[in-house]
Amino acid sequence: MEDRQLFHLIAGEAGVTPGQVDKTAALLDDGNTVPFIARYRKEVTGELDEVKIRLVEERLKFYRGLNARKEEVIRLIGEQGKLTEELKERILKATRVTGVEDLYRPYRQKRKTRASVAREKGLDPLARYLLAFPPSGDPAGEAQEYLDPEKGVGTAEEALQGAMDIVAEEISDDPDVRGWVREYTNKNGTVAVTARDRKTSSVYEMYYDYREPVKQAAPHRVLAINRGEREEFLRVSIEADEEIIMGHIARKWVKTPSVTSEIVLAAARDSYRRLIAPAVERDVRGGLTEKAEEQAVAVFSKNLRQLLLQSPVKGKVVLGVDPAYRTGCKWAVVDDTGRLLEIGVVYPTPPQNRVEEALREFTRLAGKYGINVIAIGNGTASRETEQFAASFISGYGKKDLRYIIVSEAGASVYSASELAAREFPDLDVSGRSAVSIARRLQDPLAELVKIEPRAVGVGQYQHDLAPKRLEESLAAVVESVVNYVGCDLNTASAPLLAYISGINSAVAENIVRYREETGRFKDRRHLKKVPRLGPKTFEQCVGFLRIPESGNPLDHTSIHPESYGLAEKLLGMVDGSLERVGTPELRRKLEEVEPGEAAARLGAGVPTVRDILDSLKRPGRDPREDLPGPLFRSDVLSLEDLSPGMELKGTVRNVVDFGAFVDIGVKVDGLVHLSQISDRYIKHPMDVVSVGDVVDVRVLEVDTRRKRVSLSMKGVGN
Repeated sequence: MEDRQLFHLIAGEAGVTPGQVDKTAALLDDGNTVPFIARYRKEVTGELDEVKIRLVEERLKFYRGLNARKEEVIRLIGEQGKLTEELKERILKATRVTGVEDLYRPYRQKRKTRASVAREKGLDPLARYLLAFPPSGDPAGEAQEYLDPEKGVGTAEEALQGAMDIVAEEISDDPDVRGWVREYTNKNGTVAVTARDRKTSSVYEMYYDYREPVKQAAPHRVLAINRGEREEFLRVSIEADEEIIMGHIARKWVKTPSVTSEIVLAAARDSYRRLIAPAVERDVRGGLTEKAEEQAVAVFSKNLRQLLLQSPVKGKVVLGVDPAYRTGCKWAVVDDTGRLLEIGVVYPTPPQNRVEEALREFTRLAGKYGINVIAIGNGTASRETEQFAASFISGYGKKDLRYIIVSEAGASVYSASELAAREFPDLDVSGRSAVSIARRLQDPLAELVKIEPRAVGVGQYQHDLAPKRLEESLAAVVESVVNYVGCDLNTASAPLLAYISGINSAVAENIVRYREETGRFKDRRHLKKVPRLGPKTFEQCVGFLRIPESGNPLDHTSIHPESYGLAEKLLGMVDGSLERVGTPELRRKLEEVEPGEAAARLGAGVPTVRDILDSLKRPGRDPREDLPGPLFRSDVLSLEDLSPGMELKGTVRNVVDFGAFVDIGVKVDGLVHLSQISDRYIKHPMDVVSVGDVVDVRVLEVDTRRKRVSLSMKGVGN
C-alpha cells in the first residue's frame, strides 16, 4: 500500500484529513514525540490533539506492519512459483491481517495432516475426480484404481476417505469460505458458557448456564468468562447455525447433479466441523478478547489519567500513616514541600492497643510541626487507624485538622524499589511507605510516577491483560499527563523527568546528577550542558521544564525557547516587558489582545500566539489546581452505621464498565451501578464520573455479611 493510500485510510479512521496524517507522520518519523507535536507544532498538524496524534501513530504502526507482512507473503508464495497477478492484487488490497493470512493459508508449509498423508498415498488424482463432478459413473469403482496395501490403502472406502480429506482441506483453505464463515459467526454466532461442575461454588456462578450473542458480548463479561475458563470453572464455545453455513459452502463447492455430489458434501461438512469451525472459533474469541482488552486498557488509561491529575494539596504539613496491626502504624511527618521531618511508629491497633501512648505521640507531633492533615493508607488496619485518627482530632481541638484515606496501591512496590532505597537509605520499607502516602496527598503525580503504572489499582481485569500492551498504553498516559502539567527542573525526581518529552531514564539520571554536582539550574539554556542531552532532546523537552527561580520569567512558562522572540514582540504590542509578566496590570492588557489579529501583525501562527498569550497571563500555572480538591474528614463511619436512604459524600476510587466504586468512609467502597449513576441514559460510567470526583450518593442496600454497599447517585445533589 502506497503512502498516499495509507494516509487516506488512516484519515478516514481517525476523522482527520490525509494532509494532517501526512504531516503528522513526517514529524513522527523525524523523531518528534507526541506531546511535543501536540503542544508546539499545531500549525503543522492543523491543531491535532494528543488523542488524534497517538491514533495516527498507532494506525501508522499497524498498517506499516501489515504492509511488511504482505510483502513477506508475496515473497514466500513467489518463491514457490505460485504467485499470480490476481493473487498478488488480492493480498495488496487486504486491510486486515486475517485477510492476508487467509490468502496465504493454501501456500503455507503445513505440518503433517490427514490431507498430506492422503497425498503421499497418491490419492490426489482421486480428489480431482471427486471435484470434477462427473454426471455418471461409479466413485467406488474409480477408487479401486488407487488401492495400494503397501501405502495403507487397502479398500475403496479408505481411498475415498483419503480423497475426501484432501477435498476437506482445500475447502478449509479457501479464503473466501473462511472469511464468510468468520463474518457470519461474528454477526450471528452465540457465546455459550456452561459450568464444568455445577455443584462447585465460585464467583462465576452467574455464567454456569449463560448465552449471549457474539456481537453483544460486553467486554467485562468476556474477560470474566475467559478467567473462569482458565481457572477451570467454565466451558466456553461459540455456536453458529451449521445448516446456514453448510448451505453457503455447498453453493460454492458442490455441483449437482453428479455422482460425487454427496461425497463432496460430506467432505465439506467434515471440513467445517473439523477444520473451519475450530479455527473460526479461535478467531472470533480472539477478536472478542482483543476488543475486551482494548476496552479494559482504555478504562484503565482514563482512570489513571484522572488519578494522576488529582489536585495537589499545597501548603500543608502532612502526617502520613502506614497502618498495620502487630507491627504498629509507621508514621512520617513531611513539610509543605514534601521534605521528611520525622519518622516513628505507634501502636493504637490490635493486638497492642496502646491508644493513650499513640494519642500523646500524635499530640506532640501536631504541636511541634503544626500538622494540617493526617493521610492514612487504605491497606490492612486502615479503618481501625482511621477511628483512632478521628478520635485524636476530636480530642485535640484544632479546627483545621482533618484526615483522609489515601490509596496505597503500589506503595509496597515503591517502598521495596531501588529508587526508594536511594531516596531513603536509612528507612525500612514501612517507613518509606509512610512518606510516600503523605507525599501522594501533596502531589499525586510526582509520587505516583515512581511506581509502575499497572500497580496503581484503578483498572478492571488488569491482571488478565497482555503486560506489554498495558504497559505501553499506561506509559503513554503518564507521559501525556507529566508533559501536560510540566515539572520544576530543580526539584523533579529522575522518574518524573524520565516521562518528559524526549528524555529517557539515562538522561533523567544525568540531569539529577548534574544538578547535585553543580547546583540548581539558573535558566533553561544550562540544560545543554547535561551529558547526553543533545540538540534534539533539548528541543523536545525544554518547553515542559520550568525554572521558577530563573531571571527570565519565560523559563517558568510553557512557552518554548524557540518562541521567546515572539513572546517579547507580543509584550511589546501592549507596552509590556518581561519584568511585568505575572502582574495583574499586564494580564488585563493581554486579555484585550485578539490572537488572530496579533498573529497577522507578527507573521506567526494563530495557535502559537494563543498559547503564548495564555502562558503570559498565568505564568507557572498548574492545570491541576483548577480541579476540585480531595474530600477531608474529621469523623468516621462503620458499615453498621449505614442504612438505606442515608445520603453521604464520597470520593470515586475506580470506574469500570458496570459502575463506579465510591469511598464513603466505611471499610469497603460502595458500588454505584451503571443504572444508578444518572437519570438520563448513559453508555458508560465515564460519561458522568471520573476517578477522584467527589460525589453525593444515597445508600440503597447494605449487606454486612458479604460486606457490600449498593449506592445511587440518582436524585442526589450531583
